[in-house]
Amino acid sequence: MKIIVTGGAGFLGSRVIDELLRRKDAGDFGISFDKVVSLDLAENRSHDPRVQSVVGNLADPEILTEVVGNDTVAVFHLAAVLSGGSAENFDQAMAVNLDGTRALLEAVRHAGNSPRFIFTSSLAVFGGSVPRIVEENWAEQPDSTYGALKAVGELLVNEYSRKGFVDARICRLPTISVRPGKPNSAASSFASGIIREPLSGIASECPVPHETRMWLSSPNMAVANLVHALEIDGQKIGAWRGMNIPGISVTVEDMLASLEAVGGPEARELVTDRQDPAVMEIVCSWPGEFAVDRMLELGFMRDASFDDIVRQFRDEFVA
Repeated sequence: MKIIVTGGAGFLGSRVIDELLRRKDAGDFGISFDKVVSLDLAENRSHDPRVQSVVGNLADPEILTEVVGNDTVAVFHLAAVLSGGSAENFDQAMAVNLDGTRALLEAVRHAGNSPRFIFTSSLAVFGGSVPRIVEENWAEQPDSTYGALKAVGELLVNEYSRKGFVDARICRLPTISVRPGKPNSAASSFASGIIREPLSGIASECPVPHETRMWLSSPNMAVANLVHALEIDGQKIGAWRGMNIPGISVTVEDMLASLEAVGGPEARELVTDRQDPAVMEIVCSWPGEFAVDRMLELGFMRDASFDDIVRQFRDEFVA
């Protein structure tokens, strides 16, 4: 029996795979499987023999026929063109985020065994005039191509779940900070860059006003919540499978204060302000806080503070 992870060679996907195997080895995982398949445009670098890396396009029917079968017990669908890339290349975003998602759902449907299907969505599905704290059933009104396609993806995944083709869990993840490595095409990439680079002695620019409020999660907490989503009884989620995954609400000013608290004044001084209208148009349309009491009751978790997130990154990747 196998679990498929699209985007499995990426930062989040590779960590999901590692966590699945760690939980299996610990003997405290409720889903039985013996193999994890990474489907991505790049090879997954795991040396674990239980990881099969398939390099190919998500929308390629031959690849999907090879990967998806009736021995698939779960799918983590993480592959996507991110927010900045979607704004720059509408056709590619449509091909991957919409056509690729539907192709994957169809392949799973025709396999015929209704596996658990974890779809990573985004708080970018919200926009327009939103309250300070967004309630669980607040209507989606995206203000970006990325958000619009994620919203369409949510409807598709939920409909396939309603029809019994999959057993869906739609996870609207907070912005992930702090990511190691290089900046990516996400408009929110700066949320890692204004911490990651200064802690390594490298200058960084902040493209949004300091009062911008963000909904954030550390990478470790995001991965833990995604794996937890796999284990939940779908009936406890309800008929609508969309979930706002818990995060913490902080302003950019709060983030910079945490940078100084952990990295010292010299790190804070490396961040300069240079507002970017393209980034502001996307990021400043996102809500900065959500009501997540029910999610916490379902066993999802959130970080204690942004100071803790910055320390976690420093200790793992800098120190």
